[in-house]
Amino acid sequence: MSAADESRPLGVQDLIDRIREEGVRAAREEAERIVKEAERRAAALVAEARREAEALRAQAHEDIQAEKAAAEEALKLSARDTILHLEAQVIHAFERFVRRLVSKASCDECFIRDLVLVLAGKAVEEFIHDRQIQIFVSEALLTGGSDERMSEIGKRTILSLASDMLREGVELIPADDIHGGVRVRLVEDRMEIDLSDEAVARLLNERLLPRFRNLLEGIE
Repeated sequence: MSAADESRPLGVQDLIDRIREEGVRAAREEAERIVKEAERRAAALVAEARREAEALRAQAHEDIQAEKAAAEEALKLSARDTILHLEAQVIHAFERFVRRLVSKASCDECFIRDLVLVLAGKAVEEFIHDRQIQIFVSEALLTGGSDERMSEIGKRTILSLASDMLREGVELIPADDIHGGVRVRLVEDRMEIDLSDEAVARLLNERLLPRFRNLLEGIE
């Protein structure tokens, strides 16, 4: 455009063209601004989404680890409880086994006879002397009850403990709370010596169970 053209007054068409150009430029700038703003917001949203995803991932990892630790602890507790339960069952079975052995041995006719003779004979002379004693024996052994075989055993036992074998002051008394062994009472001293099957089994278990438990736990 020449200098003459620039100094020429603007016509309507020129004005329209200038307005159009300015409008287009302004629209382009606004469009660019909107696009940049949209890109900025999109970038911010993506960054926020990534942070949230990372936070969720980290939380999920922590939850998984916590659940894993809880499951492992539950398994350990369950295993410990199972071992303790089995150990208790084994120990209980061992106690019953000892009681059965003691009961079987202490109900034997010869054992009872010898035990009573020792208590009423040499032991009395050496340790109890002339004190009055009562020896409690299983009622079933002395009376037999409804068991005919046991009745015969009781009769033979009583016959074997004839009056000339028991010193004066020794009394045999049937007791329904004794199944095997005997219980000795020193009348004047009001003292009892419990040699029943229950007492002997309890004493044996007290002595044997600690070592048996150590064997179960692999200590010995």
